[in-house]
Amino acid sequence: MKLGSLKEGGRDGTLIVVGRDLQQAVRATGIAATLQAALDDWSNTAPRLNALSDELNNGTAAGAFALDMGAMAAPLPRAYEFVDGSAYLPHVERVRRARGAEVPASFYTDPLMYQATSAGFLGPRDPVVVPSEDYGIDLEAEVIVVTDDVPMAVTPAQAAEHIQLVGLVNDVSLRGLIPAELAKGFGFLQSKPRSALSPVLVTPDELGDHWRDDKLHLPMRTWLNGQWFGEVECGVDMQFNFAQLVAHVAKTRPLTAGTIVGSGTIANEDTGKGASCLAEQRTVETLRDGKPTTPFLKFGDSLRIDVTDSAGASIFGAIEQQVTPLKR
Repeated sequence: MKLGSLKEGGRDGTLIVVGRDLQQAVRATGIAATLQAALDDWSNTAPRLNALSDELNNGTAAGAFALDMGAMAAPLPRAYEFVDGSAYLPHVERVRRARGAEVPASFYTDPLMYQATSAGFLGPRDPVVVPSEDYGIDLEAEVIVVTDDVPMAVTPAQAAEHIQLVGLVNDVSLRGLIPAELAKGFGFLQSKPRSALSPVLVTPDELGDHWRDDKLHLPMRTWLNGQWFGEVECGVDMQFNFAQLVAHVAKTRPLTAGTIVGSGTIANEDTGKGASCLAEQRTVETLRDGKPTTPFLKFGDSLRIDVTDSAGASIFGAIEQQVTPLKR
């Protein structure tokens, strides 16, 4: 099934079940008012939401309406936790090689992860608002999963059972602010503003064979200002799968239902498929030409992030955003 939220009913939106073709939806408030409420009682709400999804997809759901992407909030407008990783080591390897640094051996056995911004997520059509272009505005196209309640110290096999939803995120980064923040030794803060989620999140079974080994096996497609930018394979070169990432986060603490876990920027060893963030493209250019030529995002630039099935149909709905200045 596919789930989303409308921009109505308060900060956490109104839960809707969305049709497989992303054309129709139905409010699910008789089951749970919000997606967070559904996740809090997932064992009871999931079967009822699945039944409503079946009704919607076979044309018998009462109250079905045409879906307007512009009316959609992030599926989880705010989450208890967003923990992001860097599971695609070709990206890490290239970035470090460009500055003459080696990749520590531990990076291949111990995931890189950090606590990200979760107090608010942008909707799939909301603008990326930034105070200054000088901050080095970048997109990062990633896959995310959403968990139910995860006990502390689960194994990866156990963690896999707690992955309930899959989606996309544009994990916005301000590259010009990152070096100074990391130099302090405390991690990201100002350099990581709010990110945008895909219009819908889907249950793993909805993905069929494209979800296996706790990874999404489809290309991540990105466009900048209407021009193709990348088509990087999500299931290739992912050093740690989502079950391993969830288990890593839960090593010393339980995770609350609604926790979002991100893959990090999708990157392949083969650079011929483009990139999923500007920093990656600029690193490739630096290694090849001695300097980067692709600029970071400017005000007025637009971006699109999408994953489609083998027939070319969007699965999660596209993230489509424009970069705009903060109005003071």
